[in-house]
Amino acid sequence: MVLSSPLRSSARLLTLSRAKFWKLGVSVRLRLSLSAQRCCTTETSVSADKYRNLEEYFVRRLKAAYRRFSGLPDHSVVYGRNHIYFIQDDGIYRTDKSDGKLEPEHVVNLKQASRGEGKTKPENEERFLWTVQRIRLSPQEKHLAATLKCSHKEELRCVVVRLGEKKLSLLNPHHILLKLERVLSFEWASDDVLFYTTLEGLRSSAVFRLDLTSSGSKITSVYEETQPDVFVEVAPSRDRQILTINCNSRTSSEVLLIHGATSHLEPVVVQSRQLDLLYHVEHWRGHLIILANTGPGQEYQVVKSPLSEPSMASWVSLFTPDPGTAVKDMEVVGDHCVLVARTSASELALIVVSLTHPKDPKIVQLPSWAFAIETKKPGLAGQQDVLEFLLSSPVHPPVPFSLCPKKGLLLSGSGNESSPESRAKWITTRLEACSQDGTLVPVTLFHAVPMECLSQVPLLVHVYGAYGRDLNMEFCPVRRMLLEQGWALAYCHIRGGGERGLSWQRRARVEGKERGVEDLQACLHHLFSLGISSPSLTALTACSAGAVPVGALCNKNPNLMRAITLQAPFLDVLGTMENPSLPLTLEDRDEWGDPVGNLEHRHIISSYCPLHNIMPQHYPSMLLTAYSGDPRVPLEGVLRYAERLKEAIQTHLSMKPESDCKHIPNIVLNIQPGVNHLGAETFEQILEEEALQLAFLYTELGLDCPQPRRRRKR
Repeated sequence: MVLSSPLRSSARLLTLSRAKFWKLGVSVRLRLSLSAQRCCTTETSVSADKYRNLEEYFVRRLKAAYRRFSGLPDHSVVYGRNHIYFIQDDGIYRTDKSDGKLEPEHVVNLKQASRGEGKTKPENEERFLWTVQRIRLSPQEKHLAATLKCSHKEELRCVVVRLGEKKLSLLNPHHILLKLERVLSFEWASDDVLFYTTLEGLRSSAVFRLDLTSSGSKITSVYEETQPDVFVEVAPSRDRQILTINCNSRTSSEVLLIHGATSHLEPVVVQSRQLDLLYHVEHWRGHLIILANTGPGQEYQVVKSPLSEPSMASWVSLFTPDPGTAVKDMEVVGDHCVLVARTSASELALIVVSLTHPKDPKIVQLPSWAFAIETKKPGLAGQQDVLEFLLSSPVHPPVPFSLCPKKGLLLSGSGNESSPESRAKWITTRLEACSQDGTLVPVTLFHAVPMECLSQVPLLVHVYGAYGRDLNMEFCPVRRMLLEQGWALAYCHIRGGGERGLSWQRRARVEGKERGVEDLQACLHHLFSLGISSPSLTALTACSAGAVPVGALCNKNPNLMRAITLQAPFLDVLGTMENPSLPLTLEDRDEWGDPVGNLEHRHIISSYCPLHNIMPQHYPSMLLTAYSGDPRVPLEGVLRYAERLKEAIQTHLSMKPESDCKHIPNIVLNIQPGVNHLGAETFEQILEEEALQLAFLYTELGLDCPQPRRRRKR
């Protein structure tokens, strides 16, 4: 989503898209088993060896699942004026639009592009693998810029390529002009002017301008952000008439404009940052169309201002959504503003507002199964008056759609209703759980049989609830596989996330963090009260900051679940927020509070922090996956949490007679090498992690491994 993209590189969040992979080697894993033992006997909980045996089985099942969905549509293809660009294992290729029979041209060779200056071999060729992240074409397709990511590193490298004419010989006509290090976002203002930002640690604060001339290149500084909690990116308007420098913190926005035709001038500030003012800018016919949280209750509304007078004093309201409707994204398509919104019934919808007649908005209903939307920016020669997007859910593969706002037509780009994958009638049930203070919390349930038949099925509960981010509900082959194997999947949209607008986050920020824990507990109670599964068949899964409400609930009411899997888990809130030298502590104070300068904040954090509230009691089994060099979630906190949890379990077991120790929790700490907070970076690593999670869940919930159907013999 556009509104949350300025924060995506710095927040403690985990959003994985695993639809496409590349061939990579298998990394070495260090796994530690901290199995709690009963002091009165030598019996231990299930060992890591047992998980490894099951892993082999699930690796095979997962490979089959990913192969099954290997041809999913995505937006990785880039359309230029004369060519179509796409990514292969060894780099970037292009094909000629006018003659599709020609062999694809190799535009960027990854081995060549990954070589450092003055080196003859790719850097760390044996240890790391490079992949293409983004591609940007200059307006007339004269140059191409692309960022490359090296596995197990945070930094990105940008290569700038002069594109040659149509391939006439075996020689490659494309030439790498230069390589720029640590580039995060980058956009062309003209064929010879590129604006980009750099990433230093976890901060992006500087904007530079690259001028390409016949005699060489020149780099100049354009903007430098001084506030430590502000993250800076560059982005183009949909019509490519302007570039924006977006400076966002957790609680404020400031946007600067660069006009493509006058890119040599100083950037113009739209509206100076104010506390709790968030806004996003688009361009339309010499006006700015702005999505700002200036509506009732500080929610988003659409306003307009002249490009010549962009400040807040000139903002005129165009459209204000109905109460209960949360705006998630905005696109200006032709003469219409298209809003991606979530209705009060927790359904996705498109709101089409005519920019010439804004008083008559239209709501375009989307399929009821859709929970995730990915919009596509038009190519250099793309249709500006048509919005293309993908719809999916955790168990429904992406389906391409297009919207023509002028005609009000919503078209599906595939035979969705006739495909074998979509004929399976997975049931989606939207529920609401009443939290402790009376707030209704949305719960989305996916299941394969009617609700009255769910009492004995295993249940996997997903939760996040931080930074105003919606719970990730993109398609996942693993979740689809679990549904086919008889599981039910629940997604709890607790406060702290963004599912019901900006106020949904504000109510569970700093002083309100305990509300997210109460919401999660209410969701589980509500599911069980409806006869859906039971605590002994329930597992919770979360990542990054989503581990906070899960860990807090384990300390508060551990009997509500049997097992937990946490990935890159943020478990030591108090210790992290006490240390201002860590990369995200200062900017995260708006989310968690300041325990050093505010005693009340310290008391609040201490009351729910998962690490600092562990006590001797019966805990669920846990699988903790962490990364050795993760800069966002310090490994030290995860190690301390696992050790304290093991000690608490041992103390509890020593105090209980042997007859009371029916289920001994198993705590498994899976430490992966590397610095990527977002999870495994190779297909083999992903398979290993997911296979271990499945083996852990099936073992701890006492489930029989599903067997594939046998083919009938003729």
